[in-house]
Amino acid sequence: MDVSHPTPRSLESRVLHPVKIAIIAHLKFPIAQPYSGGLEMHTHLLASALQARGHDVTLYASEGSGGDFGLVTVCAPTGCAFDDVSEARIDAAEHAAYVRIMDSVAAGGYDFVHNNSLHFLPLLRAGELAVPMVTALHTPPFEPFVRGVRARARDMTFAAVSPSLAREWHDLIGDPQVIGNGIDLGAFAYAASPKGEPHAIWMGRLVPEKGPHLAIDAARAAGLPLKFAGPRSNPAYWDSEIAPRLGTDVTYLGHLGHDALARQVGEAHVALCTPRWEEPFGLVLAEFLACGTPVAAFRRGAIPDILDASCGVLAEADDVADLGRAVAKAIGLSRADCRRRAEHLFNAEAMTDQYEALYALELQRAASSAIAARVSNA
Repeated sequence: MDVSHPTPRSLESRVLHPVKIAIIAHLKFPIAQPYSGGLEMHTHLLASALQARGHDVTLYASEGSGGDFGLVTVCAPTGCAFDDVSEARIDAAEHAAYVRIMDSVAAGGYDFVHNNSLHFLPLLRAGELAVPMVTALHTPPFEPFVRGVRARARDMTFAAVSPSLAREWHDLIGDPQVIGNGIDLGAFAYAASPKGEPHAIWMGRLVPEKGPHLAIDAARAAGLPLKFAGPRSNPAYWDSEIAPRLGTDVTYLGHLGHDALARQVGEAHVALCTPRWEEPFGLVLAEFLACGTPVAAFRRGAIPDILDASCGVLAEADDVADLGRAVAKAIGLSRADCRRRAEHLFNAEAMTDQYEALYALELQRAASSAIAARVSNA
């Protein structure tokens, strides 16, 4: 199944005039470069794109966030806590921050709210708002977020970022809209030819669920040096699984911004994607393909929706030997075909078009409901 979808009929020809929009981010990491992950990049891109289209956008996020839009920071990043801070204290701080966010949103005179958070509280308090709110689903169901989704299952519109993720949420909310994530295709420029000796690249947060240690093993199985980049988000994992695997054939590039990252991806001959969970989207795939770099990846989550035979080779989940074989096949794929796939699936302008159309539809529904209520009370 293809992750790209024509705009649903309910969203066609819906023009959104400039409105005042609140976007609620998750609070784990700053919404700023260098991004900790795909959700941070997506949130920043969406806020920037809406602002560029004339909307008055305010982003509620953690400290360290930034951009050319209104910004309200409410707390220190809750995913960057020191080891001596208990999980209970982190949870309490995050909960209190979302209370402040919802208080501010309710009083802020907004026309629309886009909930991009992973916390249940904005969902539970959405009924207090005088304006519509849409929630974008970026992860499979997990508690306690499910508690909030269940509370709004009948009176809120949800958008899932891939068909596979929509299926995971089906039992709770039926069939959500599917609006795939987009990227700034200009920021990840096409490189017609790789550079240097044949080598592979991996990027992402250096955490167990992303599986970079398996990427190292698979690249070695394929006989290719590996470069990898990303934040060292889990020191214990680095010490136990990454550091022992380092060698002359494995180079850690650090946590890179967009420009440096795009350059490294464009120079690579092949990219690896090694999730240990059912990846709901995987923006790194979009970035790899935009640069023209073919991909070898585990067959998990939305990855089969994104990669077809023109741009990637799939391996069985967690099977390093199979991924090594996939690397050897993927390296020969057409880089031009990879870029075409990215242009077809991941245009940020098309993503923003669909969100704008969804907002317009929700605002029209809210206006119709208000008229009906006034008539019935007359």
